[in-house]
Amino acid sequence: MKILSTTGLKKYFPIRSGVFLQVTGYVRALESTDFEINEGETIGIVGESGCGKSTLGRTLVKIYEPTAGTITYYDPLGASHDISKGLGRDVRQTFRKDVQMIFQNPFDSLNPRMTIRDIIREPIETHKLFDDVAAMDERVAELLTRVGLYPEYAQRYPHEFSGGQRQRIAVARSIAVNPRLLICDEPTSALDVSVQSQIINLLKEIQRETGMSLIFISHNLDVVHHMSDRIMVMYLGNVVESAPASELFDEPAHPYTRALMSAIPSWNPKDRKLAKVKLEGEPPSPINPPSGCPFHPRCPHAMELCHEIKPEPQEVNDGHLCACHLHARADAEVAAR
Repeated sequence: MKILSTTGLKKYFPIRSGVFLQVTGYVRALESTDFEINEGETIGIVGESGCGKSTLGRTLVKIYEPTAGTITYYDPLGASHDISKGLGRDVRQTFRKDVQMIFQNPFDSLNPRMTIRDIIREPIETHKLFDDVAAMDERVAELLTRVGLYPEYAQRYPHEFSGGQRQRIAVARSIAVNPRLLICDEPTSALDVSVQSQIINLLKEIQRETGMSLIFISHNLDVVHHMSDRIMVMYLGNVVESAPASELFDEPAHPYTRALMSAIPSWNPKDRKLAKVKLEGEPPSPINPPSGCPFHPRCPHAMELCHEIKPEPQEVNDGHLCACHLHARADAEVAAR
């Protein structure tokens, strides 16, 4: 059963200047995006910094309101709700309980003036999951133990913990209300490699036990491959390729995806499946994106058509979508034979 889906989702941030803060342009952080996630599924989202990964996650969790497009939420009974224009009273409580988020920086995501007990208790109290304080404290102790921390830590403050411990506390807070979907916005990027593996394994273990879905946003392609059932590749606010994780790594179809995959370091260069692809230049500005395909200024295979017309996602294989004119041309050549 679906939990969330989007159609034509866009998010633009206005640029204001002058005495009266007039809008002089827009940062096109997220272009037309079609997306869905089912129960128990893990979707990985990868791409360069500034490509719209975090914006997509924050828009899905309703921190940002979409500029255009629709977001549909499916409650536990399977009923669909259009939450594009806001959360109505009939769905707000259920949605906030079902969809939680872990933020990138564990040093900023925890209130330094609150004890760990109060931080983890806050969502439990908000959603009225227990009637008495003793039951809530027992739940806090259970959650701390679940993420590998001692229950006695509940009386401490965030500054008394390391980055890895803080991220464990953030995980405990996010799963306190038993969400159906957890959006992880680069939850391991600020951590040491050994601590990263602990957090990743913790999330996988919790998912196996609870059946919750994950949206895992990361720069680390190996981590995303390990975590995900399906991977979306983003570039300049656009989803340029989407496929099952194993197929995306074995047979990347988009030139940008191939460049990302070729950049994965290997201890044995002979194991490299893809030839080294070097991208020239920098990603274009989302304030003034190029016409046509957003990747054409850096693409080694760019054609005249790429400068003029933006490619639509096309099915390369079953469940494997790629937005590239190269595949449309290949299909046409096959059809003409």
